[in-house]
Amino acid sequence: MRVLHVYSGNLFGGIESMLVACAGVAAAASDVEQEFALCFDERCATELRAVGRLVHLLGPVRMSRPVTAHAARQALDAVLRRTRFDAVICHAPWAQAIFGGVVRRRGVPLVFWAHDRMTGRHWTERLARHVPPNLVICNSAFTHASQPALYPGRRAAVVHPAVRVGAPLRQRRHVRMSLETPLDAIVIVQASRCEPWKGHQLLLDALAVLHATDGWMLWMVGGPQRPHEQAFLSQLQASAVRAGVADRVRWLGQRPDVSTVLAAADLYCQPNLEPEPFGVSFVEALAAGLPVVSVAQGGVCEIVDDTCGRLVTPRSVEALAEALRLLMTDAARRAALAAAAPDRARTVSDPLTQVTRLRAALASVTGRLELAG
Repeated sequence: MRVLHVYSGNLFGGIESMLVACAGVAAAASDVEQEFALCFDERCATELRAVGRLVHLLGPVRMSRPVTAHAARQALDAVLRRTRFDAVICHAPWAQAIFGGVVRRRGVPLVFWAHDRMTGRHWTERLARHVPPNLVICNSAFTHASQPALYPGRRAAVVHPAVRVGAPLRQRRHVRMSLETPLDAIVIVQASRCEPWKGHQLLLDALAVLHATDGWMLWMVGGPQRPHEQAFLSQLQASAVRAGVADRVRWLGQRPDVSTVLAAADLYCQPNLEPEPFGVSFVEALAAGLPVVSVAQGGVCEIVDDTCGRLVTPRSVEALAEALRLLMTDAARRAALAAAAPDRARTVSDPLTQVTRLRAALASVTGRLELAG
């Protein structure tokens, strides 16, 4: 089965990480040959090429400049004329709205991959509604529940995002020394986009409650990629100073070695203020052997259970602080959760398993037989 993934590719977050993980699954193992069509030649394209995948560049698209969208549509049409694909997957409403019509005119099965809860109200969703797909893939059961808001009555399937679950590079001493962090410190880490709803401020507030607890440090991984994210980061840094915990916080920015950084920490905490549609970062933390502390809402409830972490009441500083305090001070409990974490990551997001499930779902619109099992 030959599949073309279509996406913007200008930033790097959970969707891009998932695409790279999918790309790393050999066609011989999954019976799926994958190619990628991106608008921007940025980090995502570079990493896809690094695992040997063909990347078709469609050209930068700015919705404020319709001529760029027209040129990109023509570029995708040329790709579809040259190569026969069994299905084309548009990732997120933006790609569906811009490119879905091209795919349908070429008579190729069109698949929409929903990476976020659907409301039908965002302008990209309103445009995407005019291009109904043959199939909707949802990244979680949580996302699937919102499908009727955008594509009522359309066939849908849940496929968790693939996450590379290998043994991370263990450089605990080196990473900690480079970040001016004591070797015996209990390190809490958050690795996410600089967006307020990811819960950075709530985590700082909880740790301010634990100011008197000795020996903890916080690593914030993920730098701003857009101007409003830079403004938010500045607010967070000022907040840490006001709370009196700035000396315990390290701002790491964008890192190419996130798995290595995670493996040098002790706990992962990302207390989202709004429900996470899935949460690739949680799986990456589990894969690195970290217990996860988050909030009991959204897709994380499909990832984290009592074997590998703790979920607390949303938006509660007190509940979050107590969960962190318990795992900071109970080394045996922390070690037990850490030991179970990698297996949980594989269960939830093993790349070969998820690409195989994707192929089975696509078979329902391509007419191909599903793989046995």
